[in-house]
Amino acid sequence: MGYLHEGHATLIRQARQACDVVVLSIFVNPLQFGPKEDLAKYPRDLERDLRVAAGAGVDAVFFPEVETMYPPGFDTRVVVSGVSEPLDGAARPGHFVGVATVVLKLLNLVQPGRVFLGEKDWQQLAVLRRMVTDLNVPVEVVGVPTVRETSGLAMSSRNSYLTAPQKERATVLHRALRSVQAAYAGGERRTLALRQAGLDVLAHEPDAEVEYLEVVGADLLSSDMLEREREDNDPMTRVLVAARMYGVRLIDNLPLDPGATIGAGA
Repeated sequence: MGYLHEGHATLIRQARQACDVVVLSIFVNPLQFGPKEDLAKYPRDLERDLRVAAGAGVDAVFFPEVETMYPPGFDTRVVVSGVSEPLDGAARPGHFVGVATVVLKLLNLVQPGRVFLGEKDWQQLAVLRRMVTDLNVPVEVVGVPTVRETSGLAMSSRNSYLTAPQKERATVLHRALRSVQAAYAGGERRTLALRQAGLDVLAHEPDAEVEYLEVVGADLLSSDMLEREREDNDPMTRVLVAARMYGVRLIDNLPLDPGATIGAGA
């Protein structure tokens, strides 16, 4: 959605290495914002974005007006059930309908062979993978690991809302996830105990209003959202967190792999 940062530039560079032609879309999509969300103030700087895009190796940039994507009479929505329903789907009703609808339109317009998406938005990545599989969209979805600031904070356009001290406090999300990952690497497999390891870290930051911290399987549904302990988590398990800090909604996630090495740029 624009206001590009190093995470976006990394996506572009990976696409540049893998593909003959790289196309970037920049579109602040109103369909994925709720009525009380930050559509009006979402950061925008097209000239800066174009400089970042050119420097990273983009061949073409598509930045349509809202009326181009949603002309008068537009009345179609894409609903991806199941994987879109928990977590952000519950916290932001209608969000993934907007995401799936605009991405399907973009894929149809550009018809790329591959689409590169950041793993920071892990549930979004899962939703879009399910969509292209279910609808036989001829595109390979490539997930790219989260790019972080040196503090560990996941890069996000919304970080621009935060002051430097606030950004430092916001690293509590990453520290909470690392606490869960450390517990998992240490042999803990009980879902509630893993969650508690992260929640204990978040509890020491009074400015963090936690929406969720969940341990999930590959389908994003096999967690203690079912209110039960699990003795044998899926090998491809993740911990995901969402919290509001200083009026800004932040999300992050980490893999729970006993052999994973989680560094500041992971």
